[in-house]
Formats: sequence, structure tokens, C-alpha cells
Amino acid sequence: MRARAPASSANLGPGFDTLAVALDQYVEVEVEKASRLIVRSVGEGAGMSDDPSHLAARVAIDVAGTDRLAITVRSEVPVGRGLGSSAALAAAAAAAAGAKDPLAVAAYMDGHPDNAAASVVGGLVAAAMVKGAVRVVRLTLDISLVFVVIVPDLSLSTAKARFALPNEVTRENAAFNLSRMALLIAGLADSRVLLKEATEDRLHQDFRSPLFPAAPNLLSKLSAGGALAACWSGAGPSLLGICRGADGAKVQQAAKEAMAEADVPGKALLLGPDMHGLIVDRDGSDDFWRDRQPSWSADGQGDTDEAGGTVPDGGGQFYDFDGNR
Repeated sequence: MRARAPASSANLGPGFDTLAVALDQYVEVEVEKASRLIVRSVGEGAGMSDDPSHLAARVAIDVAGTDRLAITVRSEVPVGRGLGSSAALAAAAAAAAGAKDPLAVAAYMDGHPDNAAASVVGGLVAAAMVKGAVRVVRLTLDISLVFVVIVPDLSLSTAKARFALPNEVTRENAAFNLSRMALLIAGLADSRVLLKEATEDRLHQDFRSPLFPAAPNLLSKLSAGGALAACWSGAGPSLLGICRGADGAKVQQAAKEAMAEADVPGKALLLGPDMHGLIVDRDGSDDFWRDRQPSWSADGQGDTDEAGGTVPDGGGQFYDFDGNR
């Protein structure tokens, strides 16, 4: 069985551990019965741990209840860059291994539900743990928006990024973030009212800047280049520019120039929202890649540079998932 899950960008500035948007880069996992454990990986993260320690292997073995599996991972999503690679991988591996509730598995493995919710549900989501279960609301998303992502050649673990945060916040800063998150949700639903101030934050971004000192300048350059708003992507170090579709290529070029000027190696991606979330192919008949070649394919075009393709309505929906694994 095969499953595919999208990358995601969480927090989006003020929505710490709550908001995330699914992006059109993907992790695909295939799980088959075998005489012994076999782990193969292609694309991003290839060869890092093709053994029982691989996250996909740990998830699949746990779900299937056996290690007699052949597991193949194909990924476009950079590892350790704040694009939800682990959540997408856990969701796809759980689904490919036959989990009844891949979201619960992915949220458990990731330690928080925002990235996992976006990877499973797709679109823009608000997620929380409520009485031990994952609760997800898919919020309205203006699907004319695209996202420029600065992905530096720098890995930053979520644990290290969390360690940089204070244990307590003031009431003033909590209220500040709530006000900005309200503006952000409204602006993501209708880009005509999206303010650059909507991604301002006082809970995590400034505290994480010492881990990636070039971030404030690069965020400023994203805004100056035409992004409606800009923020850290998850725990970083990737940075996200939220743009009108017509401005995406221009902002991507500005991001590349800013990276070169700041001597920050890496890449600038232009991505669209993914509105489908987790897709499961039970019999091998589904073509996950009917719209384009994946970046790991020998016939592919390398890094994803253009957002495109049709997506379904970006309206809001409520999802209620059992928290039991």
C-alpha cells in the first residue's frame, strides 16, 4: 500500500503550535510484506538511516505489529528545515501500514498536532489536543495565495529551537499574539485584507533568531520583494513569504538575491497550498504524480520552482479524530 502526504508550514508567526498550512511538496511511503525488514529511501533524506531507526520504519512496524516489511520512502521535503518533514513522513508511513487513524499516530510521533493535521487534512488548519484527542478545524484559505520558502542549507532540530524559548510569557505578549492571529486568519481567508503585521509574533520568532542570525534581514527582504507577510516556517530555519499568486515569481527572485547577498546557501522555493492532504493508494492504481514529475524522479525538473495545478475549494471544515492510536 502507498500513501502520500504534503509538507507543511506551522505557526505562521503568531499561531504557535496551533496553525499550519499544507504545501505542495510531498513524502510518499510504500509498505509491503517481506521476509525481513528492508528500508529504502530516495530524494530528501536518502540514506540517512535506512535501517530500523528510520522514522518510517518505526511507525510502520508499530502499526503493522511486525518488522517483516519492505518500506520505501520517496521525499521532496527537506529534513530538519521547519517544513513538517517528520509529520508528513509519519502520516504517510502510518497510512501505508494500515493505520485506522494516521493523524493520531503522526501527532503522537511529532509531539504536537499542527504539522500532522495539515499533512493529513490539507489546506489551512487549526489544531489542538483536547482531552487526549486531536481536534482539527480546516479554516478558509484564499487559494490564490502562494508561498515563497527560503530553505537554507542549515538543519535546526525542533528540540533545539524549543529550548531557546522562555518558559513563561507575559499577558501583554499573549494578547499581542492573539490579536495578530485573528488578523492572520482573516487575511489568509481573503488576501485583500492580509496585513504584513499579521505574522508578527512575541512568543518564539525573536527568541529563535540567534539560531539563524540572518533570519530578520531575510524576512525583511521577503516583504520588500512583494510578500504580503513573512514569518518563520515552523521551528525554522526555513522562512516563509505569503504572496499573491501573480507576485510569487518576483518574490522568489528577491529571496534568491537576498540569500546571495547575505551569503546564505540554500534554495528559494515557490510552492502552492496543498488542499488534498493525505492520499492513500491501496492497490497501486492511483497516480499521485499526474500533474508533474516528483523532484526525486530521473525525469523530474529538480527543485519545485513553480506553484500550479488546480486545487479544490479552500473553505472551512471541522474534523474530529479519535486520539487513540
